[in-house]
Amino acid sequence: MPLLFLNEKSWGMPCDPARADRAMSDFVDAVRAVAAEDRTGTAVVSELPLKALEIAEGYPITKWIGSNPRNHARWQRLRALQNRSPVRSVLPAEDAADHLEYHHRETVVLGLGAAHFMDGLAVSLPVVPDWHTPSVLLHRRELSESDDGSLTLTHDIVSVRNLSAQPHVDEHRAWIRQSRLHAVTSGRAIWERRADLYPHLDFLPRTEEQLTALGPHWIVPVRRCLEKLEEAVGAWEPAASAEPDWLTKVTPEGETRKRECWFTDLDGAKHCYHLHARFTPGPGRIHFRLLPTKRAIQLAHIGSKIRPDL
Repeated sequence: MPLLFLNEKSWGMPCDPARADRAMSDFVDAVRAVAAEDRTGTAVVSELPLKALEIAEGYPITKWIGSNPRNHARWQRLRALQNRSPVRSVLPAEDAADHLEYHHRETVVLGLGAAHFMDGLAVSLPVVPDWHTPSVLLHRRELSESDDGSLTLTHDIVSVRNLSAQPHVDEHRAWIRQSRLHAVTSGRAIWERRADLYPHLDFLPRTEEQLTALGPHWIVPVRRCLEKLEEAVGAWEPAASAEPDWLTKVTPEGETRKRECWFTDLDGAKHCYHLHARFTPGPGRIHFRLLPTKRAIQLAHIGSKIRPDL
């Protein structure tokens, strides 16, 4: 189900009505082109209901709708899609993104940030050149827990998919179709589809319960972390390098904490699964060990940071 997150920063800007009309026409055509790939599942997610928005400063969408019959017809086509608001209504949990803040040119952006967090697609009104692009760079600030238990505010630059005109649909079409076919919305679905989604990841049986018990705020972060591990291991050539070229942060545990990372594999042998990737919110960890002969990794723990009493 493609979720299209409305970029609120692209609306309500100073602009003459003629340019606003052209931008709105392009916007509706682009959104409808995405919906053609999945007519029942596509939803436009906005902080405010669509009908409450201003296309340009002093030019509310209601005025645009009534300005001529063509605009009214376009509005009817747009209204046929689901419109969900506010943005938090589609997040896995109310506090799912409270550890994150996204900025575009020093301005906090809700729709663009949610599109990145949910691995979705941002949709923008192409009024200014900033939004005439299939991707937008954002500054992300993330509160995460370090291995020593301290909280750290990290800063990085991330890219979010963006759509504002029909040519962008062609650039994102493969992803749109893949998101429709491969979307998982629960830990149970991750477990049941693991062989198809992550052929280079070997899950120990103990991870079934961990995945099934995942809180809703962790579904998307875990799925994305697994996808990055799968991509890295799939490209790994063990004869050429001792480890994959990780696409997410992967570190070993220190010598003291390695004692907490021993688990029994399917053959009854115990191994130390001290390599781990992180996910947030909170101290989320995926612990695994390398299987070079299979060009795979074996996962033993998916959940909170392993504590000595667990």
